[in-house]
Amino acid sequence: MSELTSDEIKSEQSFVSHLIELRDRLLRIVLAVVIIFIAMFGFANDIYHFIATPLMELLPEGQSMIATGVISPFLTPFKLTLIFSFYIAIPYILYQVWGFIAPGLYKHERKMVIPLAASSTLLFYIGMAFAYFIVFPIIFAFLTNTAPEGVEVMPDMKDYLDFVLKLFFAFGVAFEVPIATILLVWMGTTTPDKLREKRPYVIVGAFVLGMLLTPPDMISQTLLAIPMWILFEAGIIFSRFFVPKDDDDDPSPTSDGSSSTKRSSNIKSGSKQKHASTVKSADKSEESDDSLSEDEMEAELDKIEAEEASEESKEREERARKRARRAADNVRMDHYEPPISERYGPLDAASEKMLDEELDLMDGTAETETKVNTDPKPKQD
Repeated sequence: MSELTSDEIKSEQSFVSHLIELRDRLLRIVLAVVIIFIAMFGFANDIYHFIATPLMELLPEGQSMIATGVISPFLTPFKLTLIFSFYIAIPYILYQVWGFIAPGLYKHERKMVIPLAASSTLLFYIGMAFAYFIVFPIIFAFLTNTAPEGVEVMPDMKDYLDFVLKLFFAFGVAFEVPIATILLVWMGTTTPDKLREKRPYVIVGAFVLGMLLTPPDMISQTLLAIPMWILFEAGIIFSRFFVPKDDDDDPSPTSDGSSSTKRSSNIKSGSKQKHASTVKSADKSEESDDSLSEDEMEAELDKIEAEEASEESKEREERARKRARRAADNVRMDHYEPPISERYGPLDAASEKMLDEELDLMDGTAETETKVNTDPKPKQD
Protein backbone atom coordinates (compact mmCIF):
# COMPACT_ATOMS: atom_id res chain seq x y z
CA MET A 1 0.00 0.00 0.00
CA SER A 2 1.29 3.43 -0.96
CA GLU A 3 1.74 6.00 1.78
CA LEU A 4 -0.55 9.00 1.90
CA THR A 5 0.89 12.36 0.98
CA SER A 6 0.72 15.35 3.31
CA ASP A 7 -2.05 16.96 1.21
CA GLU A 8 -4.17 13.80 1.37
CA ILE A 9 -3.65 13.55 5.13
CA LYS A 10 -4.70 17.19 5.60
CA SER A 11 -7.76 16.68 3.38
CA GLU A 12 -8.80 13.59 5.34
CA GLN A 13 -8.30 15.40 8.65
CA SER A 14 -10.40 18.30 7.39
CA PHE A 15 -13.21 15.95 6.35
CA VAL A 16 -13.14 14.18 9.73
CA SER A 17 -13.18 17.53 11.57
CA HIS A 18 -16.28 18.56 9.59
CA LEU A 19 -18.00 15.29 10.51
CA ILE A 20 -17.16 15.87 14.17
CA GLU A 21 -18.51 19.40 13.92
CA LEU A 22 -21.74 18.12 12.33
CA ARG A 23 -22.12 15.47 15.04
CA ASP A 24 -21.66 18.03 17.82
CA ARG A 25 -24.24 20.39 16.35
CA LEU A 26 -26.79 17.59 15.84
CA LEU A 27 -26.31 16.55 19.46
CA ARG A 28 -26.90 20.15 20.56
CA ILE A 29 -30.13 20.25 18.53
CA VAL A 30 -31.37 17.00 20.06
CA LEU A 31 -30.40 18.19 23.54
CA ALA A 32 -32.28 21.47 23.06
CA VAL A 33 -35.44 19.65 21.93
CA VAL A 34 -35.21 17.25 24.88
CA ILE A 35 -34.78 20.09 27.38
CA ILE A 36 -37.82 21.95 25.99
CA PHE A 37 -39.83 18.71 25.97
CA ILE A 38 -38.99 17.97 29.62
CA ALA A 39 -39.98 21.50 30.61
CA MET A 40 -43.33 21.24 28.76
CA PHE A 41 -44.25 17.63 29.53
CA GLY A 42 -45.95 18.56 32.81
CA PHE A 43 -48.35 20.75 30.81
CA ALA A 44 -49.04 18.16 28.08
CA ASN A 45 -52.76 17.88 28.84
CA ASP A 46 -53.16 21.66 29.00
CA ILE A 47 -51.40 22.01 25.65
CA TYR A 48 -53.69 19.44 24.07
CA HIS A 49 -56.76 21.16 25.52
CA PHE A 50 -55.56 24.46 24.03
CA ILE A 51 -55.14 22.85 20.60
CA ALA A 52 -58.53 21.12 20.82
CA THR A 53 -60.43 24.26 21.91
CA PRO A 54 -61.45 25.38 18.37
CA LEU A 55 -63.32 22.08 17.88
CA MET A 56 -64.64 21.55 21.40
CA GLU A 57 -66.30 24.98 21.44
CA LEU A 58 -68.26 24.10 18.30
CA LEU A 59 -69.44 20.63 19.35
CA PRO A 60 -73.15 20.27 20.14
CA GLU A 61 -74.09 20.46 23.79
CA GLY A 62 -73.49 17.24 25.66
CA GLN A 63 -70.93 15.93 23.18
CA SER A 64 -67.15 15.82 23.55
CA MET A 65 -64.07 14.17 22.12
CA ILE A 66 -63.38 10.51 22.77
CA ALA A 67 -60.34 8.22 22.99
CA THR A 68 -60.75 4.89 21.23
CA GLY A 69 -57.21 3.65 21.85
CA VAL A 70 -56.06 2.14 25.13
CA ILE A 71 -52.99 4.39 25.50
CA SER A 72 -54.35 7.33 23.47
CA PRO A 73 -55.07 9.51 26.56
CA PHE A 74 -51.36 9.38 27.42
CA LEU A 75 -49.66 8.95 24.02
CA THR A 76 -51.55 11.69 22.15
CA PRO A 77 -50.58 14.61 24.46
CA PHE A 78 -47.07 13.13 24.63
CA LYS A 79 -46.78 13.22 20.84
CA LEU A 80 -48.17 16.76 20.64
CA THR A 81 -45.73 18.05 23.26
CA LEU A 82 -42.75 16.47 21.49
CA ILE A 83 -43.67 17.97 18.13
CA PHE A 84 -44.29 21.39 19.64
CA SER A 85 -40.93 21.19 21.39
CA PHE A 86 -39.33 20.82 17.97
CA TYR A 87 -41.33 23.77 16.60
CA ILE A 88 -40.29 25.96 19.53
CA ALA A 89 -36.62 25.00 19.04
CA ILE A 90 -36.62 26.00 15.35
CA PRO A 91 -34.68 29.27 15.95
CA TYR A 92 -31.93 27.39 17.81
CA ILE A 93 -31.92 24.66 15.14
CA LEU A 94 -31.46 27.26 12.39
CA TYR A 95 -28.69 28.87 14.45
CA GLN A 96 -26.80 25.57 14.60
CA VAL A 97 -27.29 24.97 10.87
CA TRP A 98 -26.09 28.51 10.20
CA GLY A 99 -22.99 27.98 12.34
CA PHE A 100 -22.09 24.88 10.34
CA ILE A 101 -22.48 26.33 6.83
CA ALA A 102 -21.30 29.90 7.54
CA PRO A 103 -17.54 29.26 6.96
CA GLY A 104 -18.31 28.11 3.40
CA LEU A 105 -20.15 31.32 2.45
CA TYR A 106 -18.80 34.62 1.21
CA LYS A 107 -19.18 37.78 3.24
CA HIS A 108 -22.09 39.19 1.18
CA GLU A 109 -23.86 35.80 1.36
CA ARG A 110 -23.58 35.78 5.13
CA LYS A 111 -25.26 39.17 5.32
CA MET A 112 -28.20 37.86 3.28
CA VAL A 113 -28.70 34.49 4.99
CA ILE A 114 -29.31 35.82 8.51
CA PRO A 115 -32.33 38.01 7.58
CA LEU A 116 -33.76 35.27 5.37
CA ALA A 117 -33.44 32.67 8.14
CA ALA A 118 -35.09 34.97 10.69
CA SER A 119 -37.93 35.93 8.35
CA SER A 120 -38.55 32.30 7.33
CA THR A 121 -38.89 31.30 11.00
CA LEU A 122 -41.28 34.17 11.66
CA LEU A 123 -43.38 33.32 8.60
CA PHE A 124 -43.61 29.67 9.70
CA TYR A 125 -44.98 30.74 13.09
CA ILE A 126 -47.39 33.18 11.40
CA GLY A 127 -48.66 30.34 9.21
CA MET A 128 -49.36 28.18 12.23
CA ALA A 129 -51.17 31.06 13.98
CA PHE A 130 -53.21 31.72 10.83
CA ALA A 131 -54.30 28.06 10.79
CA TYR A 132 -55.26 28.06 14.48
CA PHE A 133 -57.12 31.38 14.75
CA ILE A 134 -58.70 31.66 11.29
CA VAL A 135 -58.79 28.32 9.47
CA PHE A 136 -59.76 26.00 12.35
CA PRO A 137 -62.95 27.85 13.40
CA ILE A 138 -64.18 27.99 9.79
CA ILE A 139 -63.44 24.33 9.01
CA PHE A 140 -64.82 22.90 12.27
CA ALA A 141 -67.96 25.03 12.11
CA PHE A 142 -68.63 23.68 8.63
CA LEU A 143 -67.87 20.06 9.56
CA THR A 144 -69.97 20.00 12.74
CA ASN A 145 -72.98 21.60 11.04
CA THR A 146 -73.00 19.24 8.06
CA ALA A 147 -73.31 16.02 10.03
CA PRO A 148 -76.29 13.89 8.90
CA GLU A 149 -79.31 13.59 11.13
CA GLY A 150 -78.88 10.97 13.82
CA VAL A 151 -75.06 11.13 13.73
CA GLU A 152 -73.35 12.39 16.85
CA VAL A 153 -70.11 14.27 16.22
CA MET A 154 -67.61 12.80 18.70
CA PRO A 155 -64.11 12.99 17.14
CA ASP A 156 -61.32 10.73 18.32
CA MET A 157 -58.51 12.69 20.00
CA LYS A 158 -55.79 10.86 18.05
CA ASP A 159 -57.45 11.54 14.69
CA TYR A 160 -57.97 15.16 15.66
CA LEU A 161 -54.27 15.57 16.51
CA ASP A 162 -53.19 14.10 13.18
CA PHE A 163 -55.59 16.45 11.41
CA VAL A 164 -54.42 19.66 13.11
CA LEU A 165 -50.71 18.77 12.87
CA LYS A 166 -51.12 18.26 9.15
CA LEU A 167 -52.76 21.68 8.84
CA PHE A 168 -50.11 23.34 11.02
CA PHE A 169 -47.33 21.98 8.84
CA ALA A 170 -49.15 22.78 5.59
CA PHE A 171 -49.82 26.42 6.49
CA GLY A 172 -46.36 26.87 8.00
CA VAL A 173 -44.71 25.68 4.79
CA ALA A 174 -47.15 27.62 2.59
CA PHE A 175 -46.19 30.88 4.30
CA GLU A 176 -42.58 30.30 3.16
CA VAL A 177 -43.54 31.16 -0.43
CA PRO A 178 -42.09 34.72 -0.28
CA ILE A 179 -38.75 33.35 0.97
CA ALA A 180 -38.64 30.79 -1.84
CA THR A 181 -39.45 33.49 -4.39
CA ILE A 182 -36.73 35.80 -3.07
CA LEU A 183 -34.16 32.98 -3.09
CA LEU A 184 -34.95 32.07 -6.70
CA VAL A 185 -34.50 35.68 -7.80
CA TRP A 186 -31.40 36.18 -5.64
CA MET A 187 -29.68 33.13 -7.14
CA GLY A 188 -30.43 34.37 -10.65
CA THR A 189 -32.68 31.42 -11.50
CA THR A 190 -35.52 33.71 -12.55
CA THR A 191 -36.62 37.35 -12.45
CA PRO A 192 -39.68 39.15 -11.03
CA ASP A 193 -40.97 39.82 -14.55
CA LYS A 194 -40.79 36.14 -15.49
CA LEU A 195 -42.55 35.17 -12.26
CA ARG A 196 -45.28 37.69 -13.01
CA GLU A 197 -45.79 36.12 -16.43
CA LYS A 198 -46.27 32.69 -14.81
CA ARG A 199 -48.97 33.92 -12.41
CA PRO A 200 -51.78 31.73 -13.92
CA TYR A 201 -49.67 28.59 -13.47
CA VAL A 202 -48.84 29.58 -9.88
CA ILE A 203 -52.53 30.03 -9.02
CA VAL A 204 -53.36 26.57 -10.38
CA GLY A 205 -50.36 25.10 -8.57
CA ALA A 206 -51.47 26.73 -5.30
CA PHE A 207 -54.84 24.99 -5.49
CA VAL A 208 -53.17 21.68 -6.37
CA LEU A 209 -50.83 21.98 -3.37
CA GLY A 210 -53.79 22.94 -1.21
CA MET A 211 -55.51 19.75 -2.33
CA LEU A 212 -52.44 17.62 -1.52
CA LEU A 213 -51.43 19.23 1.80
CA THR A 214 -54.86 19.65 3.37
CA PRO A 215 -57.65 17.19 4.16
CA PRO A 216 -60.05 16.40 1.31
CA ASP A 217 -62.42 19.31 1.73
CA MET A 218 -62.86 22.38 -0.42
CA ILE A 219 -62.76 24.90 2.40
CA SER A 220 -59.30 24.06 3.76
CA GLN A 221 -57.96 23.77 0.22
CA THR A 222 -59.23 27.27 -0.65
CA LEU A 223 -58.06 28.76 2.65
CA LEU A 224 -54.55 27.48 1.91
CA ALA A 225 -54.43 28.33 -1.81
CA ILE A 226 -55.54 31.96 -1.50
CA PRO A 227 -52.88 32.93 1.10
CA MET A 228 -50.24 31.16 -1.01
CA TRP A 229 -51.24 33.26 -4.00
CA ILE A 230 -51.18 36.48 -1.96
CA LEU A 231 -47.79 35.58 -0.48
CA PHE A 232 -46.49 34.83 -3.97
CA GLU A 233 -47.45 38.35 -5.04
CA ALA A 234 -45.73 39.74 -1.94
CA GLY A 235 -42.63 37.71 -2.80
CA ILE A 236 -42.56 39.23 -6.29
CA ILE A 237 -42.72 42.73 -4.81
CA PHE A 238 -39.91 42.17 -2.30
CA SER A 239 -37.75 40.13 -4.70
CA ARG A 240 -37.17 43.27 -6.78
CA PHE A 241 -34.76 44.39 -4.05
CA PHE A 242 -32.73 41.17 -4.40
CA VAL A 243 -32.19 41.11 -8.17
CA PRO A 244 -28.48 40.53 -8.95
CA LYS A 245 -26.98 43.68 -10.43
CA ASP A 246 -25.03 43.43 -13.69
CA ASP A 247 -21.95 45.48 -12.88
CA ASP A 248 -19.31 45.80 -15.58
CA ASP A 249 -16.66 46.58 -12.96
CA ASP A 250 -17.56 43.52 -10.86
CA PRO A 251 -18.18 40.59 -13.16
CA SER A 252 -18.95 37.07 -11.99
CA PRO A 253 -17.15 34.86 -14.49
CA THR A 254 -18.25 31.27 -14.84
CA SER A 255 -16.05 28.25 -15.38
CA ASP A 256 -16.58 28.37 -19.12
CA GLY A 257 -15.90 32.09 -19.29
CA SER A 258 -19.39 32.87 -20.56
CA SER A 259 -19.72 36.24 -18.80
CA SER A 260 -16.32 37.49 -19.95
CA THR A 261 -17.07 36.31 -23.47
CA LYS A 262 -20.44 38.05 -23.43
CA ARG A 263 -18.93 41.28 -22.13
CA SER A 264 -16.10 41.22 -24.66
CA SER A 265 -18.61 40.62 -27.45
CA ASN A 266 -20.60 43.63 -26.23
CA ILE A 267 -17.46 45.73 -26.26
CA LYS A 268 -16.61 44.53 -29.75
CA SER A 269 -20.11 45.26 -31.00
CA GLY A 270 -19.91 48.73 -29.47
CA SER A 271 -16.57 49.29 -31.18
CA LYS A 272 -18.03 48.18 -34.47
CA GLN A 273 -20.94 50.59 -34.06
CA LYS A 274 -18.56 53.42 -33.26
CA HIS A 275 -16.42 52.47 -36.24
CA ALA A 276 -19.46 52.37 -38.53
CA SER A 277 -20.68 55.74 -37.31
CA THR A 278 -17.19 57.14 -37.82
CA VAL A 279 -17.09 55.77 -41.37
CA LYS A 280 -20.49 57.29 -42.12
CA SER A 281 -19.43 60.66 -40.77
CA ALA A 282 -16.20 60.39 -42.76
CA ASP A 283 -18.17 59.61 -45.91
CA LYS A 284 -20.40 62.64 -45.32
CA SER A 285 -17.40 64.86 -44.74
CA GLU A 286 -15.82 63.50 -47.91
CA GLU A 287 -18.92 64.36 -49.88
CA SER A 288 -19.02 67.87 -48.46
CA ASP A 289 -15.29 68.54 -48.44
CA ASP A 290 -12.79 66.83 -50.73
CA SER A 291 -9.78 68.16 -48.79
CA LEU A 292 -9.03 64.73 -47.17
CA SER A 293 -7.52 62.06 -49.37
CA GLU A 294 -8.21 58.34 -49.04
CA ASP A 295 -4.84 57.69 -47.37
CA GLU A 296 -5.49 60.36 -44.74
CA MET A 297 -8.97 58.93 -44.10
CA GLU A 298 -7.54 55.42 -43.64
CA ALA A 299 -4.95 56.83 -41.24
CA GLU A 300 -7.70 58.49 -39.19
CA LEU A 301 -9.70 55.26 -39.05
CA ASP A 302 -6.62 53.29 -37.97
CA LYS A 303 -5.98 55.84 -35.25
CA ILE A 304 -9.56 55.55 -33.97
CA GLU A 305 -9.36 51.72 -33.93
CA ALA A 306 -6.06 51.87 -32.03
CA GLU A 307 -7.59 54.15 -29.39
CA GLU A 308 -10.60 51.86 -28.98
CA ALA A 309 -8.32 48.82 -28.63
CA SER A 310 -6.30 50.65 -25.98
CA GLU A 311 -9.44 51.53 -24.03
CA GLU A 312 -10.67 47.93 -24.22
CA SER A 313 -7.29 46.68 -22.95
CA LYS A 314 -7.42 49.10 -20.02
CA GLU A 315 -10.92 47.93 -19.11
CA ARG A 316 -9.81 44.29 -19.15
CA GLU A 317 -6.83 45.07 -16.93
CA GLU A 318 -9.03 46.97 -14.47
CA ARG A 319 -11.55 44.10 -14.26
CA ALA A 320 -8.75 41.57 -13.75
CA ARG A 321 -7.27 43.73 -10.98
CA LYS A 322 -10.63 43.96 -9.19
CA ARG A 323 -11.21 40.20 -9.48
CA ALA A 324 -7.78 39.55 -7.97
CA ARG A 325 -8.50 42.02 -5.15
CA ARG A 326 -11.85 40.33 -4.40
CA ALA A 327 -10.24 36.89 -4.40
CA ALA A 328 -7.59 38.18 -2.00
CA ASP A 329 -10.27 39.55 0.32
CA ASN A 330 -12.05 36.18 0.31
CA VAL A 331 -8.81 34.36 1.11
CA ARG A 332 -8.15 36.75 3.98
CA MET A 333 -11.65 36.25 5.28
CA ASP A 334 -11.50 32.45 5.09
CA HIS A 335 -8.08 32.22 6.82
CA TYR A 336 -8.19 35.01 9.37
CA GLU A 337 -11.74 35.02 10.71
CA PRO A 338 -12.26 33.23 14.03
CA PRO A 339 -13.00 29.47 13.58
CA ILE A 340 -16.20 27.74 14.53
CA SER A 341 -14.69 26.05 17.58
CA GLU A 342 -11.43 25.94 19.42
CA ARG A 343 -10.23 22.79 17.64
CA TYR A 344 -9.10 24.80 14.62
CA GLY A 345 -5.68 26.07 15.70
CA PRO A 346 -3.55 28.81 14.10
CA LEU A 347 -1.44 28.23 11.01
CA ASP A 348 2.21 27.32 11.37
CA ALA A 349 4.99 29.69 10.34
CA ALA A 350 5.55 28.07 6.92
CA SER A 351 1.86 28.23 6.04
CA GLU A 352 1.63 31.84 7.21
CA LYS A 353 4.58 32.80 5.04
CA MET A 354 3.15 30.98 2.00
CA LEU A 355 -0.26 32.60 2.52
CA ASP A 356 1.25 36.09 2.81
CA GLU A 357 3.16 35.56 -0.45
CA GLU A 358 -0.03 34.46 -2.23
CA LEU A 359 -1.97 37.46 -0.90
CA ASP A 360 0.78 39.87 -1.96
CA LEU A 361 0.78 38.29 -5.41
CA MET A 362 -3.03 38.67 -5.68
CA ASP A 363 -2.87 42.31 -4.56
CA GLY A 364 -0.32 43.06 -7.22
CA THR A 365 2.34 44.16 -4.74
CA ALA A 366 4.63 41.22 -5.40
CA GLU A 367 6.89 41.08 -8.42
CA THR A 368 5.18 39.58 -11.44
CA GLU A 369 8.26 37.80 -12.62
CA THR A 370 10.61 35.58 -10.62
CA LYS A 371 14.06 34.65 -11.74
CA VAL A 372 15.00 30.99 -11.33
CA ASN A 373 18.63 30.00 -11.66
CA THR A 374 18.43 26.72 -13.51
CA ASP A 375 22.24 26.38 -13.98
CA PRO A 376 24.06 27.23 -10.75
CA LYS A 377 27.47 26.16 -12.08
CA PRO A 378 29.72 28.93 -13.48
CA LYS A 379 30.06 28.90 -17.23
CA GLN A 380 33.38 27.61 -18.70
CA ASP A 381 35.20 29.69 -21.28
